Amino acid sequence: MGEYVNRDEPLFEVSTDKVDSEMPSPAAGVLVQILAGDGDTVETGARVAVIDENAEPGSVVAPTTPTPTATASAGPRSTPTTSAPSGSAGIVVSPVVRRILSDGRVEASTVVGTGPGGQITRRDAERAVALGPTEEVVVSLSSQRRRMGQHMMLSAFSIPHGFVSVEVDAGLLGALRRQPRDLDGLPVSGEAAVVRALVDALEEFEELNATWMGDTLTVQRSLNIGVVRHGSPEGMVIPVVHAATHLEVDAIERRLRELDTLREARQLGADDLLGGTFTLMSSPSPHTVVVTPLIIAPQVAALSVGTPRVVPAFDESGAVVPRDVVTLGLSFDHRVCDPLIAAQFLERVGQGLKGSR
Repeated sequence: MGEYVNRDEPLFEVSTDKVDSEMPSPAAGVLVQILAGDGDTVETGARVAVIDENAEPGSVVAPTTPTPTATASAGPRSTPTTSAPSGSAGIVVSPVVRRILSDGRVEASTVVGTGPGGQITRRDAERAVALGPTEEVVVSLSSQRRRMGQHMMLSAFSIPHGFVSVEVDAGLLGALRRQPRDLDGLPVSGEAAVVRALVDALEEFEELNATWMGDTLTVQRSLNIGVVRHGSPEGMVIPVVHAATHLEVDAIERRLRELDTLREARQLGADDLLGGTFTLMSSPSPHTVVVTPLIIAPQVAALSVGTPRVVPAFDESGAVVPRDVVTLGLSFDHRVCDPLIAAQFLERVGQGLKGSR
């Protein structure tokens, strides 16, 4: 009580079994008496509040000539009503508007009202909740993420990308997952096995271990495999396993661990990051089936490996047996390769993932 209300300002809410309605004030003045509280049930036509048109704002006095407010008339019998409107930070809102904003976790101070005197209407509240927060958040990019983004833009716009994916048997990856091979007290990762299978395939498809500069394709004799590492806020980084041709799985695993340790300590040097001739992107999450990687210019191809899965298959006798599979994807430079060669290359990588090494 004691609040000043304008004519047509939402004063209270009437709720029936079919509809909720805002009831406007029939007059301008000071709300001096509330005759029905939150949740009360009143008869149709009952008086629910009193407004004194002559009272000063902030005073609460008994009216000499009561002015009846709008009455509950939305239902055939009784209608629950709410008390006078209240607001936040000096903003007066009706109960229905207050509830809508509260349920939508929107502050009344952030909503522009279109009702009389700038009041927030029900439609204003619903629109604000539907739109959600509108504040912009400026994110500061790290220099590493900015440089990587610039390089990826160059790659995306300068290389005519093609992509092929193939599902292959992955018995080796399944075996490493179920019965890890021990190396210095730690298991050998499936990624090390993939790098070894990749190196074997690149020795046969040497045109994919190459660089394109200007109009010249240069086949690289050294196999330097860049392995994608994701992180935030630094973004993607690609350390390189250099001279991988003759490295066995255990040696590859040791090198991968060394690079990861340096990365976590932020001690990767230029020698660890430069010189890659081919890029490998392992599954970024346990639920990723296939990824389409961008080629890192001036390279001409990049391999992605999804998460290994177990699927039902039939053996020679027709019985259903579990089968380890993985989806390999190859992004390739159309100036160097075509989909047929790409698919053959993926099948060759798959051959190295079938059995134990």
